[in-house]
Amino acid sequence: MTITLAGELDTTNAEDTGTALQDAAAPGQPGRLVVLDMSALTFMDSSGLNVLLRLHAAVRRQGGVLILAAVHDLPARVLQSTRVWDAMIIVSSLEEATATLQRAGAR
Repeated sequence: MTITLAGELDTTNAEDTGTALQDAAAPGQPGRLVVLDMSALTFMDSSGLNVLLRLHAAVRRQGGVLILAAVHDLPARVLQSTRVWDAMIIVSSLEEATATLQRAGAR
């Protein structure tokens, strides 16, 4: 499953976005592979970072995998400076994420 994030992910929309991501990722489905296409995400603050961390934890609890694809500019700097970059699976493009899912036999 691929979910696209666009625009800004910050304190003004983090709660709603987090709820929508949790619902869309359907963490109740064990082993779910989820790709977040972040190519159109232009801004992310600590609230947005918290959304990603909660989603990552929810997906992992169900035995799934979360892949962040095409993280650029400010969102990338936030993930790198907090060292979250090293704790998540991050690939350079949506195509690379799709290839990763195909190799893993994604459902």
